[in-house]
Formats: sequence, structure tokens, C-alpha cells
Amino acid sequence: MTTDELRAAAGELVHLHERFAPLFGRKEARAQSLIYLNGLLSAPGRKSAEPMALLFGQPDDDGIGQNQVLGLQRFLTYSPWETQAIQGEIQAVFAEKLIPSTADWSIGTVGVLDESGFVKKGTHSVGVKRQYCGRVGKQENCQVGVFLVGVTPAGSALLEQQLYLPACWAADADRRRQTAVPEDIAFQTKPQIGITLLRRLRQQGRVQLDWLIADEGYGANGKFLNALEQLQQRYLVEVPANRTVWTVDPQTQMPAPRGRPSTRAQRAQVHSVRDLAASLPPSAWQVLQLRAGAKGPLAYSFARVRVWAVRHRAPGPACWLLLRRTLEPAAEVKYYLSNASADEPLETMALVTGTRYRVEEFFEEGKSYLGMAQYEARAWSSWHHHMSLVALAHLFVTLTRLRLKKNSRADSRHGAAVADQRLAPARTHRRERHRHHAVPPAPEPHRSKIAHEVMASTTQKGQIQSAAVELTCSYTMLLWVVCHRATPYASS
Repeated sequence: MTTDELRAAAGELVHLHERFAPLFGRKEARAQSLIYLNGLLSAPGRKSAEPMALLFGQPDDDGIGQNQVLGLQRFLTYSPWETQAIQGEIQAVFAEKLIPSTADWSIGTVGVLDESGFVKKGTHSVGVKRQYCGRVGKQENCQVGVFLVGVTPAGSALLEQQLYLPACWAADADRRRQTAVPEDIAFQTKPQIGITLLRRLRQQGRVQLDWLIADEGYGANGKFLNALEQLQQRYLVEVPANRTVWTVDPQTQMPAPRGRPSTRAQRAQVHSVRDLAASLPPSAWQVLQLRAGAKGPLAYSFARVRVWAVRHRAPGPACWLLLRRTLEPAAEVKYYLSNASADEPLETMALVTGTRYRVEEFFEEGKSYLGMAQYEARAWSSWHHHMSLVALAHLFVTLTRLRLKKNSRADSRHGAAVADQRLAPARTHRRERHRHHAVPPAPEPHRSKIAHEVMASTTQKGQIQSAAVELTCSYTMLLWVVCHRATPYASS
């Protein structure tokens, strides 16, 4: 990445911030928000208020002191700007800049619903308790947030988020008061929070999700699926292997009337999804490539069966059971249920399963490079303020990455044209020489190969090979994310 590109990235951050600045309210809060964004993107070491203020704060006559640090902390906790306003504008940018790229594939805009844990010490941070933390893979003292990430071929963005407030916290008036939990926040399970996020997204009216995907913690919850169907949201959710389904229409399994008519279907045709997958013949499976991976094409074997759901121990609606199996000898199988229409192509559903890694990538980028887990936030407002600012920083990274890709493609096209111009005289001379001596000309080198060879001396030298060595400016970590983390999708 060149110096000019670095300057352009810094200018783009200012330009993006100008769009969001009015949502922060007073000019002091606007200035603090830009300091915080710069800190998330580029502060070395721990991204807490003090190093952010020292690096990016505006010094007074005595330099940068404790007042600037306290001001940044107050901005996070007490400033009255609304998280929903920031998230709404992020959704607007997502719709303008990223959703148009969905014309390049068959699955539209995908929403990925997932949760993530944040290990904490002590008991005073809002919502903290000993609970399962996915990042460490075990029970830990932590906070847990629920996140809705929008996915397109051009990139992803955090569209909605909310902290999970455990039941013990929701019922504790003293702890709620100390951490400023709003009165209208009641206990909700994580699937219930997921539905709340989807409803908020729809109320904003900027983004319409073509698919919603989630892991088995959500797919195993019948009320969650009922709510998605009531919202007419198409979904594809993972379910545990012991989940049971009907393999025939339950309405055809009513027992013959004998005395008082029965209203309960016989369950002889109810099977676990694991047993159903094991019963399928080899001809039912089809290998499909999802995308290009770091070690080559990423492909799985897929099969699907039209089934009827079991909800709350009663027959549910017709749906698809989708099965995804790895290609290794010791194959791992994942199970999904979907309310997609009966004529939905298998290839489309398979591609949808391949978008889930984008939420994992978001968490990795957010926690490793953007300070997502390094907040100083005990109150309800400060946690949500921090996450919205992380979402905005990540949006900037995504837009920068997209711009660099477009510039790279433009440079490649220009290089191909230059290569053609440079090689044209040689081609003419070669044809004339062969015609004069009646010698058949050799095959012309492929244009793209020539362009690649010509451009190698310029574009490849400009690639960042080691961010820690080659970048010494304050945007080191940001640029490492932009230039090294992108993995292109496979078009359908």
C-alpha cells in the first residue's frame, strides 16, 4: 500500500465520520467520537481511553492530561447519543455501498445471527456472570453480546447488537441502577434478543435480509423459528443431530377413528436428523464448491430431504432438512432446517451455509485489531456505545478494502492495455518475419498472462508482505486487516 493510498484512507475516515458526526450531538461529542474511532483503528497496544486520548486528543496549554482521558471515558458512558441512530446510519451505508454487489450471486443479502463472549474480571460490569464463553470454549466470568451481521459479496457489516442480560441481573434492582440499565430492558433469552434485533432492523427500513442463518443454539429453539415464520423471514438454521422431524405429512398419520376421534398423529415416521442422514443412499449426495479457500476450493457434499418440523412435541410446518458433509474419510455432518420454498435450488441453499464464516471473521477482526474486547465499560450505555463505534470502525475497514480491490482491478486493466501497446510492434514484426520465411508463427501468449507478467514488477512490489515490518504509520493494524483478511466469495 502506497503513501498516497495511506493518505486516501485517512481522508476517507474523516469523510465517513462527517456523515455520522451529527448523530453524536454536541461538537465536543463529535470530536470525541473521531478520537475514539482513530484509537480503535490504530492505537498500538491496548485500545483503552488513556492511549487513545494521548495519541489523538487535542492538547491544551498543559498538553494532554487526565481531563482529556476522563472526557473520553465520559463520552462513552454519559454522552446521550443514541446507539440506534448510529446503527441505522451504518445500515444505510451498507445498503448504498455493499448491497449492490449481491447482483453477483444468487443468495441476496444474508444476515448472520451469532453471539460472542467477553471475559471480564470482577462482578460490577453490566451483565457479567459465570456463563459459557465461546471464545475460550468453556464457562467463564464474562459478558455475552448478540450480534446481527449483514453479509454481501463486497463485505460485511454489524447491523444490530445487544448485550445479553442474565435473569439474575434483570431481577436485581441495585445492580441495574448502578449500571444504568434502562427500565424497559427485561430478561430475554438469546433467541428472543435475536428476534428483537431483526425487528429493529426492519423498523429502520434500510436493509431487507433475503436469508437469516444461525447456529444450533437458535435453530433448536421452536419459539425462535415460529417468530421468524410469523415475520415471513426466510431462514436456514443449524440444528443438533438429535433433532427430530417427520418424514411424511403428519396429517396422513392420524389413527383410524375408534370411539372418540384422536387429534394426535402417530409418530412412527418421526426420526432424528442424524438417523435420516445415515439412511440416505450415496446417490442422494452432491459435491458443491462454496468458495475459494486458503488451501484451495472449499467444497462439501450436500443432500436434502423435504420433511415436517416437530415443534413443542407437536407437528410443525413443512420444511427442508439440509445436510452438509465434509469430504474427509472421518466425515463431519452438519444439519440445517429451512423454510425455503419447495422449489429452492440446492445450490442456493448450499451457498447460504458458506456465509456463516463471515461473522466469525468479523469477531476475529473486531477483537484482534479493532479493540472490540478491550473496552472500559461497566454501564449499559457504554457497552452499546463501544460496540456501535467498533461497528463504524469495521465499516470503514470494509469500505477501504473494497476501494483497494476496485483500484487494483483498474490497475490490472490499465496494465493489460499497456502490455498490449508495448507488445504490438513485436507481434507485427514476428508475423512479418514468419510470413517472409514461410514459417508458421508460434501461438500468441495469452493476453492476461502477459499483463500479469508486466504488472508483476509494479503491483506485486506494492503489496504489503509484513505489516509489522513495512508499515510504521499509525494505521499499521488497520492496513494489515484491509490487505490480508479478505477472502473473495465464489460467485454462484
